[in-house]
Amino acid sequence: MSFEILEGLLEALNLIFSGNPTLYDITTRSILISGTATLLSVVWGAPLAIILGLRKFRGKTVIKSLFNALLGVPTVALGLILYLILSRSGPLGFLDILYAPIGIIIGQAILITPITVSFITSAIESVDPEIRDLARTLGASETRASISVVEESSSGFLLAIIASFNRAIAELGVALMVGGNVKGITRVLTTTIALETSRGEVVLAIALTIILLSIVIVVSFLINFIQRRRG
Repeated sequence: MSFEILEGLLEALNLIFSGNPTLYDITTRSILISGTATLLSVVWGAPLAIILGLRKFRGKTVIKSLFNALLGVPTVALGLILYLILSRSGPLGFLDILYAPIGIIIGQAILITPITVSFITSAIESVDPEIRDLARTLGASETRASISVVEESSSGFLLAIIASFNRAIAELGVALMVGGNVKGITRVLTTTIALETSRGEVVLAIALTIILLSIVIVVSFLINFIQRRRG
């Protein structure tokens, strides 16, 4: 059994370094879809996180608790909900984005928004309050003082982005139920790994798993490297 695993691993590595076009097509599609979903979650999540991190208002604790609770939402549950909404008989079926890349992008963006909001909010709230007070003392406007706080939390922003991207590219439920795993269109790393494993095509599944883990590790390493350089 151990020999079979080693043999499969070697064949998978050979597949990766042979430049298999199918393998790299799936990898490129996964990065583009999850990267766009991450960008989308930052676009609509960062402003909300900044407000939560800088302002005090009634209901703030409830909103933060809601996003924290959504951090662990099962991807298959969200995938089912989105499927019902986007299917032809659903309320948004007229958009015709089910089994299309844009459907996965929106689904993943919704999935990772709680990560984006919670991490950025925590990063802003962890900034020393004296920085804001010092900016005011030096004559900065309230807006400029708030920008100074956000700038100080830039490491937390990067952490939120990388955590969101890693969550998006590694999830299966949304990609499978909303994307449908259509060959050449919505087939991504995780859905292909599940499909090939069920077919008994372990070599391709191992190769894609190696690539998926490599992407997650390399991106995390790059962010840590950038943070150290900036620190």
